[in-house]
Amino acid sequence: MRADPGAEPAGGRPAGAAGEGAAGAGAAEGAAGSVPGSAAGSASGDPAGAEAAEPARSRRFPSVTRDTARPEGSGRAVPGAVSAPARQWPMLSVLAATAAGLLVTALGHPRIGCLVIGAALIAASAMRRMLPSVGMLAVRSRFTDMVTYGLLGVAITLLALVMEPEPLLEIPFLETVVRFTVR
Repeated sequence: MRADPGAEPAGGRPAGAAGEGAAGAGAAEGAAGSVPGSAAGSASGDPAGAEAAEPARSRRFPSVTRDTARPEGSGRAVPGAVSAPARQWPMLSVLAATAAGLLVTALGHPRIGCLVIGAALIAASAMRRMLPSVGMLAVRSRFTDMVTYGLLGVAITLLALVMEPEPLLEIPFLETVVRFTVR
């Protein structure tokens, strides 16, 4: 607990004159031997050692970041008493669906696999929007996560639908665009 700088203890010296550490003691000795109107004392009568005891704080941003703000909704999806995998069910469900889509693609059905991956990303976007807490599925702000997951999911789904041979979705200008960009 700090003493009031203007209060005098029983010894007759100001409270700040006793100082804290060597810097305070040296400043107190300089203040005690000074003339009342000299530069060593301040205009309010406080000793010069009172300011020396307080470290100067810079108003600049630190050069090394110590921590970062957590994204909104990044808390646990389930209370802490449950096991770790159960607390992260939104992220694990998206990863499981993506792994299933990659497995289906590797087994020779690329259209179905890409549709599963696209649907998993669209589901991630929907979960990020509707659930208040999604665990590790929250990477950035809620809006940025929704847009990122949603656009990637829609893009992968559209690519699966226009995949050759026999595309399920016919886009009239797509063949012309591909012809001019590939050549």
